[in-house]
Amino acid sequence: MTNLPIIDLAVIAVYLLAMVLVGVYFSRKNTTSEAYTKAAGKIPAWAIGISLYATFLSSNTFLGVPGKAYGSNWNAFVFSLSMPMAAFIAAKYFVPFYRKHTQVSAYTNLENRFGTWARSYAVICFLLTQVARMGSIFFGISLTLQALTGLDMSLIMLVTGVCIIIYTILGGLEAVIWTEVFQGVLLTIGALIVIGTLVYGIPGGVTTIVDIGLRDDKFSLGSFSLTDFSSSTFWVILLYGFFMNLTNFGMDQNYVQRYHAAPNAKEAAKSVWLCTWLYLPISLLFFIIGTCLYAYYDVNPELLTTVKEQAAMERMGVTAGDLANVVKTLTPADYGDKVLPHYMVNNIPVGILGLIVSAILAAAMSTISSGMNASATVFTEDIYKRYINPNISDKGNLRLLLIGTGVFGVIGMSAGIAMIGVRSILDVWWTLSGIFAGGMLGLFLLGITNKKVGNSDAMLATGVGIAVILWMTFSYLLPEEYAFLRYMLHANMIIVVGTMAILLVGNVSQRLRRKA
Repeated sequence: MTNLPIIDLAVIAVYLLAMVLVGVYFSRKNTTSEAYTKAAGKIPAWAIGISLYATFLSSNTFLGVPGKAYGSNWNAFVFSLSMPMAAFIAAKYFVPFYRKHTQVSAYTNLENRFGTWARSYAVICFLLTQVARMGSIFFGISLTLQALTGLDMSLIMLVTGVCIIIYTILGGLEAVIWTEVFQGVLLTIGALIVIGTLVYGIPGGVTTIVDIGLRDDKFSLGSFSLTDFSSSTFWVILLYGFFMNLTNFGMDQNYVQRYHAAPNAKEAAKSVWLCTWLYLPISLLFFIIGTCLYAYYDVNPELLTTVKEQAAMERMGVTAGDLANVVKTLTPADYGDKVLPHYMVNNIPVGILGLIVSAILAAAMSTISSGMNASATVFTEDIYKRYINPNISDKGNLRLLLIGTGVFGVIGMSAGIAMIGVRSILDVWWTLSGIFAGGMLGLFLLGITNKKVGNSDAMLATGVGIAVILWMTFSYLLPEEYAFLRYMLHANMIIVVGTMAILLVGNVSQRLRRKA
């Protein structure tokens, strides 16, 4: 299928137009930089909570999670199970901390604690993380819409990116939050529709799905071995999820800005818990979709031929002559991300398909718009006003925020184009986020857990942490004779080990310095 029915195209067009009009509506309120970045602190807790939930539930979830569940099992759901632990710490410690320090940037406080180098380091880590996240989400959009329309993936990113940039630039944080409320609802409806059609289309329905899932161990949360940290076990994903969610709630400008958008600290803490209790069960829906897809194509294996051929040609550079032989060697993990778009193209009724595509666009737009707004805020507050022009007028500040939002949108699109051909959306995002965020989280926790740690202790700890993260990331490139020096743990442990290294070195350095 290379052309969507006119009804579906109309649904998608109406949705995109509505998002742009939302930006136009809220643009009238953005007369100051505070209104643009904080929404003047007038957003209710329930709206902020749904907004945070929609930011979590990106197109990486809508596409990457079913693809991951199809190709393996429910191991990645352990990430969701770690959220309540991180939310408890965030609501009790992080939210009051940021509400007490009124600066809109999450990283101004690092300078007050350790100096300009700490702030600059955290800003660089955050911006790299946001570029990686926006890129992976742009890639996810294009993957789906290419299957639906046959258009070039780069062109799809350009068109959708322009719409996202327009409404984010015009509307500011208030537009981002209120559109994310709508998008969060639309995402959930879309997931339920897909599950309903899958259950209806499989002979035997739920019973068949459960039987096939149990037969092939599709419901497994991973090994519970306490000695294996080199593979994706339950404990590896739990640790990764806990540290990554601490980073989200504690160091991610997307979330910190929303704490300031609430009327008070109590309401901001409520929004964190609402986000958690929404995300936990609803993320499970996308693992259910992956298992349902596995059962559907297990019952109808002949329908997978097109998916396998497309994966072989796009990701492995296979020529037409070798296609048949290569297709036989593919595993479900090799084409998992393409299964849901293929199912949607061939099985979702006309009109409903447009709604679900809009839901995927909603997932992408909510996260990308948040990333653009937060990145522009960080650039303005932590780079431009800190190093270039600290006395910029509020009008000039607002202009810079608008320009920065557009620039980061373009950078995110470019990163998405660079990711074309990756095997798993979820894997590439988790790996990149762990690499970029580990040192940032360690430095932040070091500053708030030990008030006696000084600038020199933090600088030493961060240097060691960066060295450890670089070694874990690139040691696989060492020649065979130095194989014993390679990092042997799972890639998701990078953020865990990097964070703990900074905390350990910082505390040890502080104690030794005091004794000396």
